[in-house]
Amino acid sequence: MNPADLGLPVDVPSTALFTDHYELTMLQAALANGTADRRSVFEVFTRRLPEGRRYGVVAGTGRVLDAVENFRFDGAVLEFLRERAVVDMRTLDWLASYRFSGDIWGYPEGETYFPGSPVLRVEGSFAECVLLETVILSILNHDSAIAAAASRMSSAAGGRPLIEMGARRTHELAAVAASRAAYVGGFTSTSDLAAGFRYGIPTVGTSAHAFTLVHDSERDAFTAQVASLGRGTTLLVDTYDVAEAVRTAVEVAGTDLGAVRIDSGDLLLVAHRVRQQLDELGATSTRIVVTSDLDEYAIASLAAAPVDAYGVGTQLVTGSGHPTCSMVYKLVARAASDDPKAPLVPVAKKSSGGKTSLGGRKWAARRTDADGVAEAEVIGTGPVPAALAGHQLLTQLVKGGEVVARESLETVRERHAAALRRLPLSATQLSRGEAVIPTEYV
Repeated sequence: MNPADLGLPVDVPSTALFTDHYELTMLQAALANGTADRRSVFEVFTRRLPEGRRYGVVAGTGRVLDAVENFRFDGAVLEFLRERAVVDMRTLDWLASYRFSGDIWGYPEGETYFPGSPVLRVEGSFAECVLLETVILSILNHDSAIAAAASRMSSAAGGRPLIEMGARRTHELAAVAASRAAYVGGFTSTSDLAAGFRYGIPTVGTSAHAFTLVHDSERDAFTAQVASLGRGTTLLVDTYDVAEAVRTAVEVAGTDLGAVRIDSGDLLLVAHRVRQQLDELGATSTRIVVTSDLDEYAIASLAAAPVDAYGVGTQLVTGSGHPTCSMVYKLVARAASDDPKAPLVPVAKKSSGGKTSLGGRKWAARRTDADGVAEAEVIGTGPVPAALAGHQLLTQLVKGGEVVARESLETVRERHAAALRRLPLSATQLSRGEAVIPTEYV
């Protein structure tokens, strides 16, 4: 059985109201003046990466496909819109039979992206495409931000396991999405059982300080935990005195104790002291797990410490200071008329303040050097140059309203690891800088 097929009890039956009011009022006006059926092309992109970031990570694509499939206006939703007089009866009648019937192309989930990258392209009538704007941006902006933070943390960890522990620091549903995005970005497990149930992500966890405090002594707590969970468990050793706790932990569990967790103090110093103490006690195989408000910089600072795994919460689920990617969903081309065969006309917003965009239905390719290392993100609206034909990034995700590219989370996770290896080495540096490769328009 695939846990992802079960869904969650908290799943909603429809994603149709995960949208903004003005999407429906635009629809009403377009139905009234005859532009609703015009063939249109919308693209999702970001004008810039978050400050200091060298690359972005596409995440949430699988959730977007689920959202598009579940974008249905059932009776209760239609009644809500009618009672609130959001739109007129003609529009309600149109919404009652809404099914996205167009095409969606996008960067494969887990791939990296850069400023201007058309990470998603939605094609169909204006009416059916415009309704999807908010839910698509909501998913991609959140999940891509978390995945980018996770990717940086994974690089900083240098192959050591990372545990996602942020459920208590965000909305309960956002926590499930964050766990998924973190797994895409390189995390190995989560503390959130809902994420394990929905997406099959490995779950881990043992005890908190409350478990120690409810017992009459630390020894009693450790004895109870080992009796219940076995000697391979992880004992939390910083409730009182760390050195005394480590000594007690080994006395209770023996030298084959699985791990100890440190959740406070000077982690670099404490980790060295704990490692030395464990070795002196003969617990040479006991691992050290550290938690406590870690981000990629704190993880990097512990690179030389005898740490075996990291648990990350707050900084991960808030994108480590960048909780959104500032992606936008813009109309870039539309038919010259309602005729299905009418040619597409490039359109773009022209304004001051850095919010201009480039019109036209785009392709994207990543030019590489002789060693296969990326050297430029190339974006164009005309014919694809022969030299780039084999390096195109967009793949078809939805065809005629049917999902054609659903993937396992393991496939997405592996793709991200491979994509990161194809970027210049400086991509994994934590120092602030511009995008690791330039964006070129042809």
